[in-house]
Amino acid sequence: MGAHSDQHLFEQYKQQIKREKKIVFTWQLIILVGFFSMWEIMSSMRWIDPLIFSSPSKIFTNLSSKILDGSMIIHTQVTLFETVLGFIIGTILGIIIASLLWSSTRFANIMDPYLVILNAMPKVALGPIIIVAIGPGYMSIITMGAIISVIITTLVVYSAFREVDPNYTKVLKSFGASRGQLFKEAIFPATLPAMISTLKVNVGLSWVGVIVGEFLVSKEGLGYLIVYGFQVFDFTLVMSSLILIAIFAAIMYKLVEKIESWLIKNTG
Repeated sequence: MGAHSDQHLFEQYKQQIKREKKIVFTWQLIILVGFFSMWEIMSSMRWIDPLIFSSPSKIFTNLSSKILDGSMIIHTQVTLFETVLGFIIGTILGIIIASLLWSSTRFANIMDPYLVILNAMPKVALGPIIIVAIGPGYMSIITMGAIISVIITTLVVYSAFREVDPNYTKVLKSFGASRGQLFKEAIFPATLPAMISTLKVNVGLSWVGVIVGEFLVSKEGLGYLIVYGFQVFDFTLVMSSLILIAIFAAIMYKLVEKIESWLIKNTG
């Protein structure tokens, strides 16, 4: 009887979670549709300047024509390639640096003020220097995408390493575990949630770095289209590029959430 009651309560709990997710998704959809509807109405009624702010219908027409002729696909592929690569490099490099800091307290103390300074420095301002050092091209843009996220990844992950419950390591030390074994068996697994949270932040940071890099040097990509649109006063092209950036950034964010769910399920 008790087991049946527990199972019934668990089913009720799952149904409640599903119902809450549906409510949240419905409101998200209402806000999205409402935003674009109001935008279209305000543009057609000229409550906002349609030349500057364009309208969803014009953006849809513009995207359709450029996707059909293949030009938008090429620019999107370039930006996605640069962003994903910058995202991966920045995240992996940040985790490696954080691991090195954890492995040596002296090294961490030496590097601490430099990390603080680098974190405070506007990475976007390094763009021209990176372009001159590496040269105009994909590599400088990918470097921009990576460098803008590597420091924050290092700081967040290293902080998570230090905050792991010391009782975990004490138990392993009592069995004679080496520092490497401590990291592999206790520190790294315990900080996976913090790493996933960092991935979510890095999605936005990588897009910022890559788009700024394309502003400065690229002849392809969505960032280039934004600059070109401003130059020829084609704000529909600018808004179309921004909409695509928002869509793909949201897709990347959802993929990270899927990875988070999978890790929680398989490492819990």
